[in-house]
Amino acid sequence: MPAPCQPHHHHPHLPSLHGSLLLLLALLAPLARAQYEHMGYPPGYPEPEQEMYSAPHIPADTPRIQLRLAGDKRKHNEGRVEVFYSGEWGTVCDDDFSIHNAQVVCRELGYLEAMSWSPSAKYGKGEGRVWFDNVHCSGKESTLALCASNGIGVSDCKHSEDVGVICSDKRIPGFKFINTLPNHVENLNIQVEDVRIRAILSSYRKRIPVTEGYVEVKDGGKWKQICNADWNPQNSRVICGMFGFPGERKYNARVYKMFARRRKPSYWDYSVNCTGNEAHLSSCHLGQGDMAEGKDNGTCTGGLPVVVSCVPGRAFAPTPQSGFRKAFRQEQPLVRLRGGAIVGEGRVEVLKGGEWGTICDDHWSLLASSVVCRELGFGTAKESLSGGRLGQGMGPVHMNEVQCSGFEKSITECLFDKESLGCSHEEDAAVRCNVPAMGFQEQLRLRGGRNPFEGRVEVLVERNGSLVWGTVCSEGWGTMEAMVTCRQLGLGFASSAFQETWYWPGDVSADRVAMSGVRCSGTEMTLSHCLHHGAHLACPKGGGRNAAGVSCSETAPDLVLNPQVVEQTTYMEDRPMFMLQCAYEEDCLASSSRESPATAIRRLLRFSSQIHNNGQSDFRPKAGRHSWVWHECHRHYHSMEVFTHYDLFSLNGTKVAEGHKASFCLEDSECDEGIDKRYECANFGEQGITVGCWDTYRHDIDCQWVDISDIKPGDYIFQVVINPNFEVPESDYSNNIMKCRCRYDGNRVWMYSCHNGGSLSSESEQAFPGLLNNQAELIKSSCDSSAPRTPPADGLFACLALGQFPHQPAAGLRWTPPARYSPYIPRYIPRYIPRYIPSRLQPSAEVVQDRFVRRVTQQVALELGGPGSSGVGADADPPEADPSVSAGLLPGTPPPLNPGTPPDDSGSKVAQSQVRGALRSVSTEEDDRSRTQTPSPASWGRSLSEVTLVQNTDPKPRVLGPLSL
Repeated sequence: MPAPCQPHHHHPHLPSLHGSLLLLLALLAPLARAQYEHMGYPPGYPEPEQEMYSAPHIPADTPRIQLRLAGDKRKHNEGRVEVFYSGEWGTVCDDDFSIHNAQVVCRELGYLEAMSWSPSAKYGKGEGRVWFDNVHCSGKESTLALCASNGIGVSDCKHSEDVGVICSDKRIPGFKFINTLPNHVENLNIQVEDVRIRAILSSYRKRIPVTEGYVEVKDGGKWKQICNADWNPQNSRVICGMFGFPGERKYNARVYKMFARRRKPSYWDYSVNCTGNEAHLSSCHLGQGDMAEGKDNGTCTGGLPVVVSCVPGRAFAPTPQSGFRKAFRQEQPLVRLRGGAIVGEGRVEVLKGGEWGTICDDHWSLLASSVVCRELGFGTAKESLSGGRLGQGMGPVHMNEVQCSGFEKSITECLFDKESLGCSHEEDAAVRCNVPAMGFQEQLRLRGGRNPFEGRVEVLVERNGSLVWGTVCSEGWGTMEAMVTCRQLGLGFASSAFQETWYWPGDVSADRVAMSGVRCSGTEMTLSHCLHHGAHLACPKGGGRNAAGVSCSETAPDLVLNPQVVEQTTYMEDRPMFMLQCAYEEDCLASSSRESPATAIRRLLRFSSQIHNNGQSDFRPKAGRHSWVWHECHRHYHSMEVFTHYDLFSLNGTKVAEGHKASFCLEDSECDEGIDKRYECANFGEQGITVGCWDTYRHDIDCQWVDISDIKPGDYIFQVVINPNFEVPESDYSNNIMKCRCRYDGNRVWMYSCHNGGSLSSESEQAFPGLLNNQAELIKSSCDSSAPRTPPADGLFACLALGQFPHQPAAGLRWTPPARYSPYIPRYIPRYIPRYIPSRLQPSAEVVQDRFVRRVTQQVALELGGPGSSGVGADADPPEADPSVSAGLLPGTPPPLNPGTPPDDSGSKVAQSQVRGALRSVSTEEDDRSRTQTPSPASWGRSLSEVTLVQNTDPKPRVLGPLSL
């Protein structure tokens, strides 16, 4: 008989245990959210609720003080704490100072909270008296004067103990400046909740960015205008700099007088007094007290609201959307920024003696940083960075102890020490500049991620007259597209690009694909500036679970090859095929080796590679260790199947030999002093390169070579490209390429003038023909690929610009450019050439047309079998002698070779003149963007369709190399 059911007894401690668990979860919830607070909240994520400002109640017997942040500060919301009391400014001693004290200081200045504080006069020694010592605050006081201390003016401290604070960027909502010292207004700094330029005229309201309008300050939660009675150009210069503009200009005052009569302004109680070199309005002083008297009743006697008109930098000129593609071209000034995640930030590099170098951070200040920012077409500096915060450079350190007044036109006009003794790249200076608000972040969002830095990419597009959110097709989505996405959102660099996002459920209403065919070069400001299909979407996989996604990071690695090691370790070795079986299996030899007997000798150009990680985070392979490939012959794992490309080019840019290197093992071979190794390949260990370390591939390792068995003696360009497929995101891809001059006389080989990409001036770089950066290499690969990264019309244009036709067919097949390409070519000349070819080599429309003619002529010459059809190509220029070598400018360079006789290209010239004549006979129309004469779309169509391209059918196929840029 079954036992009767026993009654269920509640454990006496369960309710209390349950309550304890709930209490514990309630306490841990804020901590869980706090781990992401430092990242900020992108658009779409709710901001935490903030308390509104309420005027503090200060007892009558409390000393009346005013505060400011001064000294050698790196941004406007930090500095030495200074107190104005009894008619003079003094400092605060760091004895017993705490974060609670800093909280009181920051909130009294109108900032939301304190981030940290610094003792021992980090921002320089102050002057005057030390007003406060041994301060003890709870953090809730409304003024520093209410905190316990030794008493105001009672101190035994020196100015070497002056304390400084760093406040948050955010201001207290509704903050209102309360002047407790009305007789000393001119000594006080401006403290307001916010500042803006409000466009008044209808013609400026529609422009992005806003460059002209009223200057308004937000005080006590209300926007107010400023009386222009005491306004001066220096004030306008500061305001324009805050909003990302390098300068100010005159405006039509009569229009604003008419507007002010129709609508009564609401004036602020104070005026502004700036010197013109301030980086932020908070560093300016309040105007004279007598100005406030005339505005107590909300009027401005004899004046009007302040209006500023700012001059935008070339990159941000308010033009139609199509103009932006030209706007973001890189220039070649004396100063540049490298390693930054977004436009307007990066490591500062200057050009001296034809070579780019860095600036040492000794005495690096906001004044010097603002000079750099204005020189580059931005506003004032938002932050001045030191200690290699945005990555370390390579090459020399050109400037040290830079001192600027703030009014220089270039950083090279500032005083500086030419000697950089004791400075290393660990002290490289960097800047973050104020840039105009372009509204790019409002056009994109991430949804479904675990934190604000990841998620499914959703774009805002116009559909049927309304703006709707949609997804991005993931077909072809990669690192470059993810980089542009993270840059547009202001989230730093891409850490991963995802082609499936089913694990990130976004908004169901946004599942529909809104953008497809996205192909970015990596330098664009927004996804809309990348190539894409426009209104004609094509996405076989669809959106939803297959939509594109990204994961962003504030930091990224930066790999740089040491060119001196390559130059010093190069040599030549002859090795029989039977000793190269492992290399043969891994495809490290020339294609001719497949037919070579085991006793055949292969000639190898060997060298060592020393690859440094100068970025801000470790370089890790894209693939996890579970997917690494085991190579039985070499007995090791490959974490990256293609880690480097080794190529040998002729002087006209034609590739004559190539090699590639898999990541046999990414590990820390050596590190800078004070940095520990983290990655080691032994025992199937983790692979990677730590920041400040380098991985050395010795010359005696398999595949650390280029097979030159089939090349003839002559002068060549040797090129190494690291991370060529952009598998791993980096902060700067321009320095992933290294080039050397190479001379081979049949018995010996010399390597000289080795340098990294972008390390020399444009004039020096032009001495190295061929492709100049990784982006151009990517486009060239699309010309040879059967599945190009670019849409058909764009791909055709990019390949024509590089002197190639895309998708060249197999032998014997005829191919005629489709008529649908013809209307695109003239339009793409001014729009897309800046993104495919470095700006210093951007050809005009005539040059691109000329290359097209030359390429067509080459094909015609091949078809006709003329005398110009032999060799590398009828349009290939004969090898030119190195001018520096022939002039004897480089000591220790190899002896010059006999250049030989140029090939006869008379047949090519005849055919070329025929094609040119056909093109000249058609009418031309002026393109309003480039102001160059280009054939009309219809005429291009006729010209293209009249020529049928025939691949050579000889048993020995001819190599059609790219033209020299």
